[in-house]
Amino acid sequence: MQVQTYLYFDGRCEEAIEFYKKTLGAEVVMLMRFKESPDQSMISPGIGEKVMHGEIRIGETRVMLSDGRCQNKEKFQGFALSISSGSDAEAEKLFKALSDGGQVTMPLTKTFFASKFGMCADKFGLNWMILAGQK
Repeated sequence: MQVQTYLYFDGRCEEAIEFYKKTLGAEVVMLMRFKESPDQSMISPGIGEKVMHGEIRIGETRVMLSDGRCQNKEKFQGFALSISSGSDAEAEKLFKALSDGGQVTMPLTKTFFASKFGMCADKFGLNWMILAGQK
């Protein structure tokens, strides 16, 4: 069994992909727009260019994503994606990039379990935990 993350960006998926390419070095594995769907019967007018299904690779992890139904209702709550970085410097770089335009919920600092740990929400409202030097 495998459990994978599937994120809905409610019309901002392409922007999110570009953001994660820039901040995390994400690579696009697959991208399908609504206009490319073989079944157009359930597709709302005006969303043809939006992302129906995509997949990106961040490091060794694959994340699936979509624009969803584009109803301006998506909110990322009740979970966070966690990144274990290889160094304090990398953690600082990732934290700064992900929190730019978003919100820091816990500044990146030394903790009893890591040399660096912090939490933020990116500009899409997606929650992230960044840590380095796990003890």
